Amino acid sequence: MKLADVYMLMKTDMIKIEKEIERSVKADHPILKEASLHLLQAGGKRIRPIFVMLSGKFGDYNIDRLKHIAAALELIHMASLVHDDVIDDAELRRGKKTIKAKWDNRTAMFTGDYIFAKAVEQASFFKDKDIHTVLSKSMAEICVGEIEQIRDQYNWDQHLKTYLRRIKRKTASLIAISCQLGALAADASRQDQLRLFRYGYNVGMSYQIIDDILDFTGTEEELGKPAGGDLLQGNVTLPVLYAMCEDESLKHEIHQFLSTNEREQQDITSVLDRVKSSGGIEYAHSLSKRYLQKAYDALEMLPDIPAKKSLHQIAKYIGGRNY
Repeated sequence: MKLADVYMLMKTDMIKIEKEIERSVKADHPILKEASLHLLQAGGKRIRPIFVMLSGKFGDYNIDRLKHIAAALELIHMASLVHDDVIDDAELRRGKKTIKAKWDNRTAMFTGDYIFAKAVEQASFFKDKDIHTVLSKSMAEICVGEIEQIRDQYNWDQHLKTYLRRIKRKTASLIAISCQLGALAADASRQDQLRLFRYGYNVGMSYQIIDDILDFTGTEEELGKPAGGDLLQGNVTLPVLYAMCEDESLKHEIHQFLSTNEREQQDITSVLDRVKSSGGIEYAHSLSKRYLQKAYDALEMLPDIPAKKSLHQIAKYIGGRNY
């Protein structure tokens, strides 16, 4: 089964979730409405709603319930992207202008806040306090992760543990609870909820590591934003950490490059090439595979239903994707 087949199987229910997200962000205020729809229409993998639906298959599957938690999680993700683009001063997202570029920083920040509020509104469908506890803790984790990223910008001496903790908070936690809450909202067993959480956490860690690899190996057309963007913004990712450990002179070159007022693409290409030739890409891939194996291990104890095979296929796709 290919990833496209997984999405095709969920297509009808995914349309319901998409409509719920669109209904949710249609504000009365014209600017909020336009800005929110601008991000929604830029597309995205919708991987979190897919995880919600597949995890819901391990319990009492009901899309009319699950669509609310799926929409809430995708809205949280969308809102975090809007805020991310302000922090990173990013001009492009998914090949289109970011909200901060199309409007301004203030509009982007309030649009992000608005989308966060709409996520909470979606979650209010559920009366189970455990759902709200899990959701609120994850939102707090994302915020802490963002603050840590701001703190660690241009810090070339940080430890691997710092990087792993940051991507856990910024990315893996939301994917983990997408699996957990899909199961919880469908009244799956506590054991299966925990197994799905572990699967989602490890897939999420692998997902972000691969994202950080692609920032060096992908093209602007594939990424929807310039290659090397993380480095230009002073964000230290795994390939760079490894490269600087292998060659300390690279740290000086990066610092010198980022201190230059006029930066040219050929300059960043030179730095990217040094990172790629250091073995950092290979090291990052090996760590990604270790997390994926843990994800596969978490799936082993789950009931043998078609959704289990689909989750395995998604993990395989994440480990092998090249854009």
